[in-house]
Formats: sequence, structure tokens, C-alpha cells
Amino acid sequence: MNEIIMFMEKMLTHFSTDSELLKILYKATATILLFFIVWLIIKKILTTLEKRVTRYEWLKFSADIFIILRKALFLAMLLIFGTYLVRLLGITLLESPFHAVVIILIASPVSRFLHVVLKLLRENLAAKTETNVDDIIFDLLNRFSGVIVYAVAAVAALDVMGINIMPFIAGAGVLGVAIGFAAKDTLSNLIAGVLLIMDRPFEVGDRIEVWNAPAGSATWGDVMDIGIRATKIKTTDNIIIVIPNNEIMTRDIINYTSNTNAIRVRINIGVAYDTDLEKAKQTILEVAQCMDWIKTDPAPVVVVKSFGESSVDLQLRVWIENARKRIHTISYVTDNVKSAFDKAGIEIPFPKRDITIITKSPSDQENQEKENTAK
Repeated sequence: MNEIIMFMEKMLTHFSTDSELLKILYKATATILLFFIVWLIIKKILTTLEKRVTRYEWLKFSADIFIILRKALFLAMLLIFGTYLVRLLGITLLESPFHAVVIILIASPVSRFLHVVLKLLRENLAAKTETNVDDIIFDLLNRFSGVIVYAVAAVAALDVMGINIMPFIAGAGVLGVAIGFAAKDTLSNLIAGVLLIMDRPFEVGDRIEVWNAPAGSATWGDVMDIGIRATKIKTTDNIIIVIPNNEIMTRDIINYTSNTNAIRVRINIGVAYDTDLEKAKQTILEVAQCMDWIKTDPAPVVVVKSFGESSVDLQLRVWIENARKRIHTISYVTDNVKSAFDKAGIEIPFPKRDITIITKSPSDQENQEKENTAK
């Protein structure tokens, strides 16, 4: 930049006068006029170039780029011409604060440029992936990129002004430790949120088990949003549950749709001990095959799971195409197996108790009383 200022000094040497004050005034006026002339030329070039570039479809983001470029070039010219004017007028005391202000202003186009780059990466990379986690990562980068750019600009501005930033850094470290102890739960959730995004135990749209759902309501739901602090899950009862990320990381996560939407449903059905098991199995399979959403490969099966106190416990194992039909599958089988068993004469057992009533004659009661007296 010093070379550019020396070049400007040589250009303005023809402004000669006996009065030193008039010489400075002439140079300052010429500098301001030159600033506007150069800016108009640059602006005209950029406008012409933008019209030509917008013809190409793959450069549809050019409007944002040219807005950023105009602002960046304007600030660069302001830095050069402003520095020259400050030195020309002999107010070098304002040179460092002026540079600091320009550095802070430059942070704006830099931050906007980063947003454009992240937007392009999101459209060309994240949009082509099958997962939604990439979108979440880019959202986080968009939120924090501006903060990081302005923080770096502030540190650079303080350094230009000759202010020792080490005490501020040390103070920030102590303050950070204090805030860390005071907000350890929040920080724990933030770290857990980053780990969730990195590990990907579930993604937006997955159906997972919800362990802290309200009593009597659905215990599973779809992931709506994975935030830095908490995750939002909408249960099948249309209830939104917000769970802190730290709590999620300490639990077993049951994901029904991580690999595929197909899952196997197990339904327990008890029959009496004197039931023809083959007939009962066939009846259950006929009910299962009436569902058009089940998979035929592998085919549904019925197995003997255990022997209960009053029943032989059978279990229907059936694969379904959509995990979200799990409850519907259980309800359908339970309802229709009862009707099918009634038609087939198959008993569904239930606990029974036999009560025997013993009636004693008066003579037997007297003999009992005598025996009790003798004892």
C-alpha cells in the first residue's frame, strides 16, 4: 500500500503553489476527485462484466459475488485513499483507528462471501446426499462463520491500534472457565449435539424409540430436528418432545429406520394346551397374509415361543415394508386372530380357578368341636 501512496504523491506533485496550505488543499481535493473517478470506472467495468456473466446458467450466483466484489473494492480504495489523505493532512494520530475501522468493515463482505460459498457447497454437495445431516452441518457453519470472521477482525483491529490483546485473551480464558462451570449442562448439550451430528445414530426423518414420552401416549416418533442443544421428536400422537442432546447420548438409541424401512414385527398369541397347533399356526398365517403391506420374502412364520401356566404361547413373526405400520400390524392381527379363532373353534385360554365347597353335617361338626376341646 505504501508503493501506491508514493505513486499518488508523484501524480499530484504538479500542484505547486507558494502557500503550503493551498498545496495541501489542492492535493486533498484532487485525491477525493480521483477517488470518485476511479470508483466510477471500476463500477462501470463490474456492471458490464456482470451483464455478460449472467448469460451463463451455471453462474447464477454471480449477482451475490458482484455485490460482494463491489463492496470489497470500495473498501480497498477507501483504505488506500483514506490513508493518503490522513498522511497528507498530517493527522497520523487517526491512521491506526482509521485502519481498524476499515478492517471491521471488511469483515462484512468476507462473511457474506463465506455464506455464498457455503450455499454453493450445500446446493452441490449436501443436496445430492441421501442424508439430512449434511444440511444441519451447513446450517451450523452459516450460523457461526459470521461470528468467527467478526471476532478475527476485532482482534486484528485491536492489534493495528497497538492495543495488547493478551490481557483480553487471558481474561476471556478465565471468563470462559467461569461460564463453563456455570453452564456445564448447556455446554454438555452442545458437545453432545456435535457428537450426534458426527456419529449419526439417527437422522432427520428417522423413527426412533422415545423413552420419556408422557404416560399413556405413543413411545416412538420421527426425528424433526437435530439442534445444537436439543433434538425434537414428533410422536405418532402428534406430540413434539424436545430432548436434551446430553440425555440422548447417555441412552440406548433404538432406530427403526436407520438401515431400511422394513422391520420384523413379533406378535404373541396364546392357545389352549388341547389345541391343534398346526391348525392354530395355519389360521394365524391366513390372517397375516391378508395384510397387503407385509413382505413375502422372508415369509411370515409362526413358532412356539414357550409353555405358559395355562397356554401354549405362539409368536407370529412377520416382516413389513414400512416400520411406521408396526402398531397397525399388531392391531390388525390381534383383532382378526380373535375372530378367526372363534370360527375355527380354537380357544384362547385365560386363568381359571376351581373352587370346591365342602358341606359338613351337624354330627361331624360336634365331633370336630370335641376334638378341639380335648386338645
